[in-house]
Amino acid sequence: MSFGPIMLDLRGTALEADEREILLHPLVGGVNLFSRNHADPAQLRALTDAIHALRQPPLLIATDHEGGRVQRFHQGFCALPPCRAYGLRYDESPDGARRLAEQGGWLMASELLAVGVDFSFAPVLDLDRGVSAVIGERAFHGDPDVVATLGRSFVRGMRAAGMAAVGKHFPGHGGVGADSHHETPVDGRTLEDILLSDLVPFERLIEAGLPAIMPAHVIFPDVDRLPAGFSREWLGGILRRRLGFTGAIFSDDISMAGAEVAGDYAARAAAALRAGCDMVLVCNNQTAAAGLLDSLQLDSQPASQVRLIRMHGARVEGGLESLRDTARWRESSRALAELNTTPELGLGDDMA
Repeated sequence: MSFGPIMLDLRGTALEADEREILLHPLVGGVNLFSRNHADPAQLRALTDAIHALRQPPLLIATDHEGGRVQRFHQGFCALPPCRAYGLRYDESPDGARRLAEQGGWLMASELLAVGVDFSFAPVLDLDRGVSAVIGERAFHGDPDVVATLGRSFVRGMRAAGMAAVGKHFPGHGGVGADSHHETPVDGRTLEDILLSDLVPFERLIEAGLPAIMPAHVIFPDVDRLPAGFSREWLGGILRRRLGFTGAIFSDDISMAGAEVAGDYAARAAAALRAGCDMVLVCNNQTAAAGLLDSLQLDSQPASQVRLIRMHGARVEGGLESLRDTARWRESSRALAELNTTPELGLGDDMA
């Protein structure tokens, strides 16, 4: 069975019978896990094993585990600092911040892989322009060169652990105050301005081999009337052709308010796929997801299959207990714990 282009979510900590059935649908290719799906590492590993055992090739399993206020799993996992912590350290010690960012990427990826999660939607490559509360400390910095540098180090750490990175939110969510979870943000800047600033981290990491990208539900009227994740100009023209990106493209969740401009759920999914997304996230509305699967008509996309198969994470035996016995885990967890508790960071804990 090939990969389908739809990524769904689950209700709880174990697969229900109806969820097993829907995950066998040929249009399904992955599962996005949330905090409600986690009780402890052993339970989480049992859940991911059950998901992976359903099909061949196994469904992709993803989550949002950036650190700070966007960390889905806590019980049994290290508390990861938000990206801003690395940026603040960079202002004091660039070399030290790069080392810490690489440790952070490795630690995050290693712990997730140990419980059977293939990848995290990380790192955030948005710029912190001081206007977006939904981005805020999730961004490494406001300087595109610093974001590119720290993002590259974080991705290097993920790669060393065996996990493919997903840079988000292309071409940048940091320039708008509106939160795309609740409304459709509009960024009125010119393409030239965006190319010289927000796109710099994406361009640098693409040059370094970034495996995947998630576009933003943000409209940039100077380029297209549609949000970037539904725009052929952004995904096909700028991302694929101009920037030369060859990796996988995952839509942001089409249940978000920022996606409503594309129509109903089936229309949103079709628009995202036509624009160039390889996989579309449909979360927190299982009724709508089931209806979408019944109505969506698609042709097979061999190139998408190749890009998505590369997103499988390395298999790790022994789980978190074995990982904690390694010197690298002890060193990285200690360094990140110290960074996370530095008083002068002044980081908030508001919800994403």
